[in-house]
Amino acid sequence: MTGIPSETPVEVLAFNEWVADRTRHAPAVWEVGAAAGRQAREEGRSLLGPPSLSPRASVRTIDGPGGPIRLRVIRPDGRPARGIFLHIHGGGWVWGGPHHHDPQMTALADATGLISVSTSYRLAPEHPYPAGPDDCEAAALWLHRNAIDAFGHELVAIGGESAGGHLAAVTLVRLRDRHGLTPFRAALLTYGAFDLRGTPSMRAFGDLPMILNTSSIEWFVELFAGGQDLENPDISPIWSDLRGLPPALFTVGALDPLLDDSLFMAARWKSAGNPAPLDVWPGALHAFDLYDNAYGRSARNRMHEFLNAVLDEAR
Repeated sequence: MTGIPSETPVEVLAFNEWVADRTRHAPAVWEVGAAAGRQAREEGRSLLGPPSLSPRASVRTIDGPGGPIRLRVIRPDGRPARGIFLHIHGGGWVWGGPHHHDPQMTALADATGLISVSTSYRLAPEHPYPAGPDDCEAAALWLHRNAIDAFGHELVAIGGESAGGHLAAVTLVRLRDRHGLTPFRAALLTYGAFDLRGTPSMRAFGDLPMILNTSSIEWFVELFAGGQDLENPDISPIWSDLRGLPPALFTVGALDPLLDDSLFMAARWKSAGNPAPLDVWPGALHAFDLYDNAYGRSARNRMHEFLNAVLDEAR
C-alpha cells in the first residue's frame, strides 16, 4: 500500500483552517435540529456541499422491518464485477442518505470491481435504536440471500464511515450471532463510533469547531440511544465478541474526536484473531476522506488497495 505521511502536510493544515473558519460561528447541531440539518445537507448548505449524484446509480427497494429500504446501486465501469460491497452511510444516525456518497462509491466500484450497494436505514430521533441497526441487518440478509439473482454476484464486503462504521460493525456481529452467517471477506471501518459511552479522545476533545466535537457527539448518541444501556454490545460493538470476523481496515484522522474508538476497536479486533490494519492520518479531521483533495483521495486509495489485496488473496 502507499505510505501515510509521518507529519501533517501543509495543505491539510490549510484545509483545517478553512473548516474552523466555516464552523466557528455556526449554530450547534442541537440548535439546528434533525430535520433542518437534513434539509441543509440536501440543499448543499453543509461543509460537504451539494450532493453530487451519479448518472450510473440506480435504486432498488426491498422490504424492511419498518418499511421499504432503498438500495442505491453503482456498478463498476470498464471492468467485470466480482462481488457486492454493502455500504452504510454516516451522519450521526440522524442525517445523511446513500445518495450523499455517489462519488466515493463510484470510485470504489471502479477501483475494486465491487458493485456498491448503499443502503438506507431509518434515522433518529424519529426512529431511535434499534431501528437503524435492524434495517442494516435486513439489508445485509437480503443481499446474502438474493444478491446472485439480483446482481449476478455474491455479497463479499461491507463498510461505512462514522455512524456507518458503527452500523457496519453491529451488522457483522448480528449476522454471525443471530443467523450463523459470516459472508464478508473484508470490512472498511472508517472513523466509527464503537464505544458510545465516550472514549478519552471524545471526552477530551471539547467544543473545538472541527466538524464533530464532544457536545455534538453526545447529542447524536442521545438521539440514537437515549435511555439505553451504552454497554450493550449491540449499541457499543467494542463490547462484542469479535472472534471470527473478517479482516478490517480501520481509518481515522489524528484530530478526530473518535480517534480512540478506532485505536481501541482495532486492538480488540486484532486480539480476537482478525487482521486489523490501522491507518491514522496526521492532522486529519473527522470525515476528511469525503473531500475531493489529495488527502481524501489518498485515504480512499488505501481503502481500495486493502479491498483488492484481501479479495485477491481470498480467490
